[in-house]
Amino acid sequence: MKKRAALFVTITGIMAVIGLITAVSCGAKSIPLKTIWDSLFHFEETLDMQLVRDLRLPRAICTALIGGFLGITGAMMQGVTRNPIAEPSIMGVSQGATLAVAIMGMSPSLYGVLGNTVAALIGASVSGFLVLLFSIQNARNMNISRLLLAGTALSTFFISLASVIAILSNKSQNLAYWVSGGFRTATWKSVWLLLIVGGICTLLALMLSSRINIVNLGEDVAIGLGENPVRVRVYTLLLIIPLCAISVSVAGCIGFVGLIIPHVVRRIVGVDYRYIMPVSFLAGGCLLIWADVAARLVNEPYETPIGLFTALIGIPFFIHLVRKERG
Repeated sequence: MKKRAALFVTITGIMAVIGLITAVSCGAKSIPLKTIWDSLFHFEETLDMQLVRDLRLPRAICTALIGGFLGITGAMMQGVTRNPIAEPSIMGVSQGATLAVAIMGMSPSLYGVLGNTVAALIGASVSGFLVLLFSIQNARNMNISRLLLAGTALSTFFISLASVIAILSNKSQNLAYWVSGGFRTATWKSVWLLLIVGGICTLLALMLSSRINIVNLGEDVAIGLGENPVRVRVYTLLLIIPLCAISVSVAGCIGFVGLIIPHVVRRIVGVDYRYIMPVSFLAGGCLLIWADVAARLVNEPYETPIGLFTALIGIPFFIHLVRKERG
């Protein structure tokens, strides 16, 4: 098992590095590797070097970080709810952030004060609280179908409200971007936001991993071992909310990464969340890097929404999990 896990981490890390290089070099205009190297260490004011430094490099870093955040939040949510289909986009947390961004977009003055990040944080907080409330109330009898229905209802409700708001404010095109996801607006400011806020939350989440292990054993077992499951769920949601908020504020609502990745990782590294969470971060980053590369290359020079690729993989996977649970 350890050899298989080490091999998986090594291959995933190599694929992530290759993906980052491909993401920077490929696109509507191909850029040679030497130009990429020179733009990093011998920068000159040329068009290609500016394209690498100001557009493609921050975008590639954002895809890696957000993929990692989505992977680790999915693992955390599945761990504390003991639910194999729990994931921020399925449970409505990401859609809550999207709704808040749509509401703020109605008022230019309000948007100027708060911006996408604060709006997404507010929306993710509200939806995260609702998910937390439901999971606490059903902690001893966590029925997967009920939680699935609750999450689907929340997601549909938030997106429907966002759609109505976008239509009334004549901003349907902007909403379509948030719902489908993409990195067209990624900048170095986005990178610093993700590194600072996401980095702190990720470190705290990794420190919480041993307690998530205990909660994942079951309510009664956790209490018997001296752990408070409700408190751990609250701490976990408090970390998931800002991670989802900054991810949505930069890239919109990208689904299914947090559903797929923890399941794949769990099969390889085992059930210990001290390993599942960091490896999910790496694998999630790798998946989203290559999904963004595909989004830019599949229909050149136009860009395909990145959420389309994650959904094409995630929806069959999701159906398989539901069928397996029923069986």
